[in-house]
This record gives sequence, C-alpha cells and structure tokens, in this order.
Amino acid sequence: MNRSIVHMDLDTFFVSCERLVNSQLNGIPLIIGGGDRGVVSSCSYEARTFGVRSAMPMKMALRLCPQAKVVKGDMELYSKMSHTVTEVIEESAPVMEKASIDEFYLDLSGMDKFFGAYKWTNELGARIEKETGLPISYALSINKTVSKIGTGESKPHGHREIPSVGVHSFLNPLSIKKMPMVGNATFQLFSRVGIRTIGTLSEMPVEVLQQMIGKNGVDLWKKANGIDETPVIPYSERKSISKERTFSSDTMDVYEVRSIISGMAEQLAHQLRQEKWLTATVVIKIRYSNFDTETKQSRVSYTSSDHTLARVALELFDKVYVRRMRLRLVGLRFTDLVHGSYQMNLFEDNAELISLYQAMDNIKNRFGKDAVGRAVGFNFSR
Repeated sequence: MNRSIVHMDLDTFFVSCERLVNSQLNGIPLIIGGGDRGVVSSCSYEARTFGVRSAMPMKMALRLCPQAKVVKGDMELYSKMSHTVTEVIEESAPVMEKASIDEFYLDLSGMDKFFGAYKWTNELGARIEKETGLPISYALSINKTVSKIGTGESKPHGHREIPSVGVHSFLNPLSIKKMPMVGNATFQLFSRVGIRTIGTLSEMPVEVLQQMIGKNGVDLWKKANGIDETPVIPYSERKSISKERTFSSDTMDVYEVRSIISGMAEQLAHQLRQEKWLTATVVIKIRYSNFDTETKQSRVSYTSSDHTLARVALELFDKVYVRRMRLRLVGLRFTDLVHGSYQMNLFEDNAELISLYQAMDNIKNRFGKDAVGRAVGFNFSR
C-alpha cells in the first residue's frame, strides 16, 4: 500500500507572526534579525526579490534592500503561535510529527478508504489559516521527501498532490538544490560532473555516488528515485535537558566547579542544536556535603548558544553558592524548550559566532563530542 504523507510548512513564519500583531508591516520588505553585526533570521517575499536570504549578514541584506523594515524578533510570540498551530493539527491528524517550529509531517495512510486524503488535507489547511491567521503551504505524496519538495514548489501559500504515478515526472526536471541533504558544497561537487537535475542524479550508478560523497550517496540516490521509507514519528514535546556531576570527594574548589559547569553548558547546548531545540530557562542545582540542596534559575532569550548559556549558568552558580561548605553535586538544566530548526539565536549572535558554532558542531558530529571544546570546561567535564 502506498503511504499518504503530508508535509506542511508555515510561510515565512516569523514574518507572518509579526504581521499578525502589526498590520502596518503588510506588503513591505521586512527583515527579522539582529543588529548590524547580526544575521537575517527570516525575511518577507518582498525582501527576497532584492536578494535577501536567511542567515545572510545584516549589513549585506540592508545594502541589497536599504528600504527594508528591520524587526528584532520575538521568540515568545513565535513559540506561542507554533503551539497553537500544533494543537489544531493534533486535534485532527491521526499521526503528526513536528519537524520544526513551523514545519509538520502527517501520516494519512489508509484514510482514502473512508474519504479523500487530499480533500481532508485541504480542509485542515483552511482550518489552520482560519483559526490562526497564518498562511501555510503543503503537499501530499507517498513519502516525506517528495511531499517536502512538493511543499517547496508550492510556496508561497500553495498546495498540491503528487500521486505515486507522477513522482518521477515531478522530481526529474527539478534542480538537485531542491532536495533535502544537498547543500551548496554537494551541489558544486555534483555540478562539476554534470549532475544538476534530480533526474540525472537518479540515473547515476549508486557506486559512483558512494565514491563521491560516502554513505549519503545511497540515501540521495534513493530519494532522487522517489524512495524514502522514513516514518512519521509521533510528536511529543520535550520539557528539559540536564546534566549532573557527583564528586568522588566533596569539594570547595570553585575553579573546578565553574569549569564543570562550563563543560556541561557546552555539551547541553550542542545537544540542543543537534535536536533542534532552543531554551528560555537556565537552572543551576548544587548539593552541599550535608545534603542540603539549592537551585536557582534565570530566564533568557531563546537560544542554543554555548557562550550565552554558560555565562548565565556561571552567574547563577555565583549567586546560589553562598555557604563556605563543601559541595557533593552540581547540576545544570535547560527548560522551557521550543522545537525549531533555527540552530542559533539569530537575533543576537553575529555571523562570525554562527560560523564558529557550525564548524565546531561539524567536527563533533564527525569525530565525536570530545573532539573539540572550550578550554575552560574541557578537562573537568569529560
């Protein structure tokens, strides 16, 4: 039986949220992002016509589109609106996966026995727009890959159905840039040997692709041929992530404890980015040698940045550790998580920091989490 998988994506989500609360932003070039040294978090289609793109340095974006209105961004608002959309979908869909703050997969397999899956999807899309005021694009097809590409081809504010018999005719003419997993480096590599369309990629021998990009070559070949058995994973909201360290012998060495906290913050922040979370609350826990336990917490702007989270954690430790008594345990927890594909707090971090974190994450993913780290927390936390 062919599966029926829907991919839904809220159009320019941050921009749409801002326009809901301020109608004066409608129809104008709008950029969501940080200051002069920051980067573009999101931008309207009006700004995109000037060449502005997400993750572009703000200075470059404003040179391309000097008339654009810049808004810092409000993750509290975006999280709230995302939660509202999630609730609307959960009320109706039999199986839903929340892939990011503005992106969803639905498994409607078997529903055509009772009523049309595409008709049902259109009704759900209309309900989302009516109840939230947010524009949404979506596509229905046989698997995640085809439906996601279909959504991309339907934007803005469009929808389509790609039946199994039409998958190859839909995919083949498209640029390989449209495929998930194909970044700029892979595109340039394939382009040099004449692979520029999905159709050409689908006809390549699998062995050649493996030699070019390793094990990902097999996955790309399958997806280019419309093959993707990845399941829709039922959504469950994670509440927090944490780490604790119990000392082998109680300690008053503040330098050691601070180093451990820094290491914990780095490890947890890396986990946030890998699992596509942002956190808004940092909690420090300490336990004295007499087993008295103290905690202190602080709200932060939604982020997954090591330097921000480590700084707040250390400030909390300095405030909570007020007795001249040995410690037997220290712990760090991040709560109030929101699920999103935005790896950094793009409203505050500059382009250089984002590039640094991406490079460090790539090294950790390839060689292990201990392959690189900040010196301040490297020795004690591993």
